[in-house]
Amino acid sequence: MKEEKGLKEEKDMKGDKGMEEEKKQERKKVILSGIQPTGIFTLGNYIGAIRNWGTMQEEYHCAYFVADLHSLTVRQEPAALRRQSLEAFALLLACGIDPEKSLVFIQSHVHSHAELSWILSCYSPFGALSRMTQFKDKSARHADNVNAGLFTYPALMAADILLYQPDYVPVGEDQRQHLEFTRDIVEHFNGIYGNVFRMPEAYIPKTGARVMSLQDPTKKMSKSDTNPNAFITILDEPNVIVNKFRRAVTDSETEVCFREGKDGINNLMTIYSVITGLSFEQIEKDFAGRGYGDFKAEVGDAVAEKLRPIRENFARLMQDKAYLEQQYRKGAEKAAAISERTLAKVKKKVGLLMP
Repeated sequence: MKEEKGLKEEKDMKGDKGMEEEKKQERKKVILSGIQPTGIFTLGNYIGAIRNWGTMQEEYHCAYFVADLHSLTVRQEPAALRRQSLEAFALLLACGIDPEKSLVFIQSHVHSHAELSWILSCYSPFGALSRMTQFKDKSARHADNVNAGLFTYPALMAADILLYQPDYVPVGEDQRQHLEFTRDIVEHFNGIYGNVFRMPEAYIPKTGARVMSLQDPTKKMSKSDTNPNAFITILDEPNVIVNKFRRAVTDSETEVCFREGKDGINNLMTIYSVITGLSFEQIEKDFAGRGYGDFKAEVGDAVAEKLRPIRENFARLMQDKAYLEQQYRKGAEKAAAISERTLAKVKKKVGLLMP
């Protein structure tokens, strides 16, 4: 009897530990982010967000998706879109996203996104949609194709977010307005039907730095810049990276130091500090009397080496299409299982007859 009692107590203790572990898992916050398959991340994207993705998987339940449906607001060449979508998925994995730890999928593979988008469109005020800055900007740039999808884009983005009930959504300045729109929908919908959606918050990285253009250091680095020497992509070859830094705009002085009026050097020092972990003070000491030429070359070499694993991982993954297909199919299955729970709840609330 004593032996049985001892075994039972041991089992109970294991059970308690298991419950504690489950509670720890439940306390993990959910973070969600999507990328469009329209280009490669820049060095600015890497420094501002991507370099933290691997460690975030340990702290959060992460969900990442390729937002291919969003790209249709602009006319796409079909074969190119398919290739770019696969490349974007591979890039997420190459940047350290582990599909065993994070949810990684392609948006159009999960029908819940389009379904919830339609429902939320019916709860989206026309006036609010018409005030969206991105709608105005894209309408001006693509005057020959001002379509309804471009107008209702924020409703699809809200669906992308709310299906997974995230706590946080990383947003840049260009997407902040869309997150606020999503929060307005949550407030409006929950006000009518009760606690259906979790209210998402903007995610602000603990550490980060604003990376500026290499050719105009007064503006942010962007892959849409017409001057290819203004930005670094994370898949640029080492010689390309080094040459772009050699051509970086600085000033007429020669002293490597961080101070007002030296926008170009300040930008290079910021990049070098983030990549190497060195303080501005140490950088100034290391390059005292050496001039800008040496400094630019060192920054280029350091960045090229830091991005090397991503470049190599991406090349390896793109050689294994079967593995990528296996992973995006698994991701879609997991995403469907999660998102359809939210969708079913919404359908029931709004009065749709369940199958």
